[in-house]
Amino acid sequence: MRVLVVEDARPLAEVIAEGLRDQGMAVDVAHDGLDAAAKLDVNAYDVVVLDRDLPGIHGDTLCQMITERDGRVMVLMLTAADSPGDRVSGLTLGADDYLAKPFHFPELVLRIRALARRRPAARSRTLSAADIELDPMRHTASRDGRQLDLSVKEFAVLEALLNASPAFLSAEGLLEQVWDEHADPFTNTVTVTISRLRRKLGDPPVIATTPGVGYRIIDPAVPPD
Repeated sequence: MRVLVVEDARPLAEVIAEGLRDQGMAVDVAHDGLDAAAKLDVNAYDVVVLDRDLPGIHGDTLCQMITERDGRVMVLMLTAADSPGDRVSGLTLGADDYLAKPFHFPELVLRIRALARRRPAARSRTLSAADIELDPMRHTASRDGRQLDLSVKEFAVLEALLNASPAFLSAEGLLEQVWDEHADPFTNTVTVTISRLRRKLGDPPVIATTPGVGYRIIDPAVPPD
């Protein structure tokens, strides 16, 4: 899952970003509306955590811009304005959810995951392919009933592959979905993470690699085409 945090209070923005990264999300940060608009033009996000009172482009205007775009992005408005009128006006602008500051961080995480599930192209709560099951909300994964002990990046890579299944997902696609905009596309971080994930998934192998194409989940019980 890729999230854009738009917050002009830099310390708060970094705290939110690091906390979400610890939950296995790929997170980019913008400190004003202009920077946020530029990032939205370049990157595909699942959820935008949007402060309302922003410099450059006001959060209200940015929210309207997001809701009018193709490829719908879910918006969680995060603001100190918490009167009923503020909440109504925020939702009227097109925000999908509204959370007041100060907030309880676990609630923020749950709301972001819930919004990602509500996206028009989002799949059901539990992802499954072959004999693997993954629950993004509970952050659990198993193979053939055996619980998997995965790092946050391994979990996020498996989630991305399951979301793409049965199609291939390129290394560039994995970098975009699992790592943030600062990830070096020339490193072997994807290869290393895939290798660790394969070991934890065990035999028979369920992650296939096609050079120049990418990775995908396969069912060992189904003969190859």
